Amino acid sequence: MEQKRAVISVVGKDQVGIIAKVTTILANNHLNVLDISQTILQDFFTMMMIVDLQEAADLEQLQADLDKVSEEMKLQIHMQQEDIFQAMHRI
Repeated sequence: MEQKRAVISVVGKDQVGIIAKVTTILANNHLNVLDISQTILQDFFTMMMIVDLQEAADLEQLQADLDKVSEEMKLQIHMQQEDIFQAMHRI
């Protein structure tokens, strides 16, 4: 079976709970984090994740949940299916 994956990026002012809130949403929507990289550049938090979408029941609900946290925490959270991400960044 072909793996269905997405790239999720999170950027914003560093604050307590960013990783906890984002990963809780992913767990509640049955997504597994396959790879994660995060860093803090001065006061700015950045995170990139590759997640497995195989078990995700409702991608629209997932996006709505991410949008809510994005608004609450004043973050930029973007999710894009991996094949689209790869096509957009191909030279």
